[in-house]
Amino acid sequence: MSSTRRNQHPERGVVLEARDERKVTRPRMFRVLLHNDDYTPMDFVVRLLQAVFHKSEGDATQIMLHVHNSGVGVAGVYTHEIAETKVAQVHILARKHEVPLMSSLEPEDDPDAER
Repeated sequence: MSSTRRNQHPERGVVLEARDERKVTRPRMFRVLLHNDDYTPMDFVVRLLQAVFHKSEGDATQIMLHVHNSGVGVAGVYTHEIAETKVAQVHILARKHEVPLMSSLEPEDDPDAER
């Protein structure tokens, strides 16, 4: 059986189809986090933020300093698949340059996002 209803207006011979209203929800967003360590050079983190997260030098420096002083910081907010890709790119570049930089993701708090 179809979920649409057909209403006929005999006086006009017109058939109308009622549509089911579907609420469009935003995709759930995830924060990509960078974690501080005592070995990764600060300039490497700035260059990584510019290359992977497309940050300006000034924004990248601010994020790097926040990570350095707080222990963890947000590099960007993305949908799940993109956030996973960014985390993987960070780990690949860190391994390639032999630094222990770690990255992770966590969900944003958004009651309107789909689960």
